[in-house]
Parts: sequence; structure tokens; C-alpha cells
Amino acid sequence: QVQLLESGGGLVQPGGSLRLSCAASGSISSMYPMSWYRQAPGKQRELVAGITVGGSTNYADSVLGRFTISRDNAKNTVYLQMNRLKPEDTAVYYCRARGGYWGQGTQVTVSS
Repeated sequence: QVQLLESGGGLVQPGGSLRLSCAASGSISSMYPMSWYRQAPGKQRELVAGITVGGSTNYADSVLGRFTISRDNAKNTVYLQMNRLKPEDTAVYYCRARGGYWGQGTQVTVSS
């Protein structure tokens, strides 16, 4: 059973940065593609960024140029570096692995 544990969320001012981590219970080499999603109150869950086994990445238009997805296979961890955060980035952020496995989410709040 795959388990994903997100961390790194919190409260940050507009323009600030956060780095989210998604630690997997096993080797992530079999879990690609891996993705970050987010869900704001009253809205549908949306794809934020994804990464393939080969390292190719894709991003939602709303975060392109501000967010970066990366991975450390040795640590079985995927990251989401979020810069120049905006209030509209406020949401619960989820990690997703191949096979439809989800983490429990981590709250990101961007507010002054």
C-alpha cells in the first residue's frame, strides 16, 4: 500500500515562498508520474504540477514561472517550490502518485 505524506504548508504573506514535500512510503521510481494538486474552498481540485520518471515537468498556467516541481529519488520525496505566492494560491495541496494514491494534504494560506 502506497502512503504519501505531505508537509511544508503554512501561513505566508503575499510574495513569500514555501516548499512543500511529499514523502512516499516506498520507492517513488514506480510511482511516476507524480503530481501536486490543490483544492481551494468551494472549488474543484486542480492540477498544479506534474513530473515524469524521465524528469519532464508540466504546470498549470496560473503557477508557471512561480512554482517548481522536483524530486529526490534517493529520499523518495517530491517537492513543490512555491515562490511569489498570491492570495489565490490559498488551498489544500495534495500529492498524487500513479495508481490514484493521494496524500492527506497540507494547508497553504497566503494572507497579509
